[in-house]
Amino acid sequence: MTLVALQTLIAAGESLTLELKKSTAEKDRACRSLCALANGQGGQVVFGVTPAGKVVGQKVTDRTLEELAQEFQGFEPPLLPHLQRIPVAEGSEAGLEVLLVQVGRAEQTPISFRGVPYERVLNTTRVMPRATYQRLLIESMHATNRWEMQAAVGCGIDTLDPRELVVTIEEAIRRGRMEDPGTRDPMGLLRGLGLLVQGDQISRAAIALFCRDDHAIPEFPQFNLRVARFKGTTRDEFLDNRQYAGNAFALMRRAERFLIDWMPVAGKIVPGQMARIDTPALPVEAVREALANAFIHRDYASAAGSVSVALYDDRLEVISPGELHFGLTPEKLYLPHESKPWNPWIAKVFYRRGLIETWGRGTLKIVGLMQEAGLAAPSLRVNDDFVSMTFALPASLARSKNDGTSEQTPGKTPGKTPGKTPNLILRQLAAAPSTSIPELAQHLDKSDSAIERAVRKLRAEGKLRRIGPAKGGYWEVVE
Repeated sequence: MTLVALQTLIAAGESLTLELKKSTAEKDRACRSLCALANGQGGQVVFGVTPAGKVVGQKVTDRTLEELAQEFQGFEPPLLPHLQRIPVAEGSEAGLEVLLVQVGRAEQTPISFRGVPYERVLNTTRVMPRATYQRLLIESMHATNRWEMQAAVGCGIDTLDPRELVVTIEEAIRRGRMEDPGTRDPMGLLRGLGLLVQGDQISRAAIALFCRDDHAIPEFPQFNLRVARFKGTTRDEFLDNRQYAGNAFALMRRAERFLIDWMPVAGKIVPGQMARIDTPALPVEAVREALANAFIHRDYASAAGSVSVALYDDRLEVISPGELHFGLTPEKLYLPHESKPWNPWIAKVFYRRGLIETWGRGTLKIVGLMQEAGLAAPSLRVNDDFVSMTFALPASLARSKNDGTSEQTPGKTPGKTPGKTPNLILRQLAAAPSTSIPELAQHLDKSDSAIERAVRKLRAEGKLRRIGPAKGGYWEVVE
């Protein structure tokens, strides 16, 4: 770096990635800042510049460099800063130099200096809080010792739902996302998905993905879902409140069905047609992506908390236990970013199942879908070990379905809208592909035989097809 480039660097003053020191006499405090920078985004410490930004330089001798090198021994794990000497000027100041010491974000964090970890907050260095230290420590173990890749002690093959496993395999084969393993034996399928560990032990990821639906496992209370419809815009009063246990796919389907029951719809009359076309208040694909992200990225290591879906008069919240890792922030998630799923084994199976398309684009896809629908992008917030995504409902629909604007007939699904049975079936199955004939009949207030006739017609017209076995499979709506 030249002196001119250095002056440009320090012109804006100290920051999240820059610390200025008048001389190496402050090497102890400088090393604390290097530790903090390595635990964050990386950055530079410059010796020979006052905090006000004046370049004064200093005499740099072999002894100076030896003392710095000795100070660097205090980093644990070892940290190797890059050092550059920059001459200040000629004449009376000849021989004076500025030392630029640079570190990147450490590959193995947290870094400590003389046994103490530090972090950078704006332009200051401080002792790292215990919670941050523990989070970085967990992140450093992520590649080799994360929750999903550990053996599910005490859980055998009978803990799993073989139908869910077969549906996943057949859908992955149909989408070209894996080769046919040539078997439908559960252990063989788990092996093909890479979900066995330590020989033939079932991994925790396999249990999260394929445990039996609506079956609580005492060892894993985190395999649950909470859904609620609140009256108004606060949590003071419930209109509906349910809890479910089961595998991630089943819980996601239950969340979708709950939203079908309660999500407001916008109806419009198309010129030349007698029937009204009903459209959900929020794009189905955007909400489904948010639900998938909640199950993929949640912190399964914590037994407390659950994926939650909360619907209010004015908004929908999808809440996932855990926090953002690897330096990601809500702001960064709305920009192109590197994909680092917290549970990559679980994410890979969701991808093969067709529930997500590409890693690292979930939030961008949601924003695009919302913009196509003429709606604002959802807000993303991290608070109290939870990540929540909030969708604002369109103002024209931001009213309760039971506030007097629509009637609810006992025994019927809340908020049901009129329309032709085939269209209603397609809309229902687009949102919840695994809905059965009896469930469709109940949702639409039709007889089983009427639903069966409509489904047969839709299949004959090529608008609907069955994926997987008759029991345990699901429907695909053909655009």
